[in-house]
Amino acid sequence: MIIFPVVGAIFLSIVRFKNDSLSVKIIPLFICSIVLVLNIVLLLKFNYDKSGFQFTQQLIDNLAVGLDGISIVFVSLTTFLFFICSIFILDSKFQKLQPFLSLFLLLEGLIICVFVSLNIIMFYVFFEAVLIPIFFIIGIWGHQDKVYAAFKLFLYTLFGSLLFLVAIIYIYVFTDGVTSIEKLSVILSHKLTINEQKWLWLAFFSSFSIKIPMIPFHTWLPNAHVQAPTIGSVILAGILIKIGGYGFLRFSLPMLPEASIYFSKFIVILSIIALIYTSLIAFAQKNIKKLIAYSSIAHMSFMTAGIFSFSEYGILGSIFQMVSHGLISSALFLSVGMIYDRAHTLDIDKYGGLALSMPKFSFMFIIFSMASVGIPGTSGFIGEFLSILGIFQSLRFVTAFFAIGIILSAVYMLYLCKKIIWGQHSNVMINDITKIELTLLSFLAIFIVFLGLCPHVVLDYLRLPVQQLLVDKFF
Repeated sequence: MIIFPVVGAIFLSIVRFKNDSLSVKIIPLFICSIVLVLNIVLLLKFNYDKSGFQFTQQLIDNLAVGLDGISIVFVSLTTFLFFICSIFILDSKFQKLQPFLSLFLLLEGLIICVFVSLNIIMFYVFFEAVLIPIFFIIGIWGHQDKVYAAFKLFLYTLFGSLLFLVAIIYIYVFTDGVTSIEKLSVILSHKLTINEQKWLWLAFFSSFSIKIPMIPFHTWLPNAHVQAPTIGSVILAGILIKIGGYGFLRFSLPMLPEASIYFSKFIVILSIIALIYTSLIAFAQKNIKKLIAYSSIAHMSFMTAGIFSFSEYGILGSIFQMVSHGLISSALFLSVGMIYDRAHTLDIDKYGGLALSMPKFSFMFIIFSMASVGIPGTSGFIGEFLSILGIFQSLRFVTAFFAIGIILSAVYMLYLCKKIIWGQHSNVMINDITKIELTLLSFLAIFIVFLGLCPHVVLDYLRLPVQQLLVDKFF
């Protein structure tokens, strides 16, 4: 799964094809299809009644890779969304196509490495390495202020990770060279003093909170989304911002449980502020991508609060919310990319009456908007419901704020639909989506509804590792 994208990236950087030819566009589709099939095989062979990591492989020295129920869910999200993006590429036009496709495949390989790493140093290397391809994807193939947005993303996340690196060095010295994530979870949770845990937790937080992003480290995300090409926005919203949540689950909670409890109320308060503030900011936006970007920050607030509720429902809901948001936000950004390619504007006021000129697009966009709101029968409902249930079990007095957040999300998403789908008909004639575009949006819509009706498909993989985390560290 890791080798195929990396080899594909190297191949595309060496062998020259005619620019924008179908033959070169088929290569990432072929590779992403193989990786997705391999992922499905692992899902079918995975035993979710067995604790610990499976399919482990020892690389050089202490470097190892493997999957547990949490990581296999994130790997599955990654392979599926890259497959969707590879379909979108078939119907898209790019300048300097081959370098773009090479970076695209390299990014897939690096992200998979992040989720399968069982070594803290290996995790950090790939955690930082994913910045390189996304930096170039935004900086070269983005829009007007692409260079500014790319550098802002790069510098925010890089500086945030410096404290993470300092923490890793301290851990390496403290444990006499132990780098295994499993071993560190046992050693650090028992041998560190509460003050040491607090300082290390803050170092981890500085990196993961920027990646999500949490307030007040969120300002890089709207700029990055507005300037990024469509595929850049899909990968950014669908996968990359989930790495921060994964970091909390893999490092902060199991390695530093006492510090996690100590800072839990701080995280919940930040989540509430982010939810209300970004929801209000989203409603004030005139740029479609900015509105969806701020809604992403709001939805990730459910995730952070759910993780630090220390309840089974809360953590299950937070992970499900990340998967659900990955699908829904990807669908929304793909949809926006399709109308941008036709009208060349992101101004909400420039659109209107798309229900008449683009009925197929309008139908799909309404499905994704309702899923973002959390309508029952969609994956958005399951993630938010479980997260709120977990928060209610541990912090009942703050549940009302998250209910208000759901209402606000309905307000700005219905406002968006009203303006562009049913608003005053625009003078700009826009053709409806193509068969390829309809196919990939249909894929996403089917999965969003399927997970809303059958959430156990994801939850079955998550229950045991979540229960084990809570029993070992918090009960």
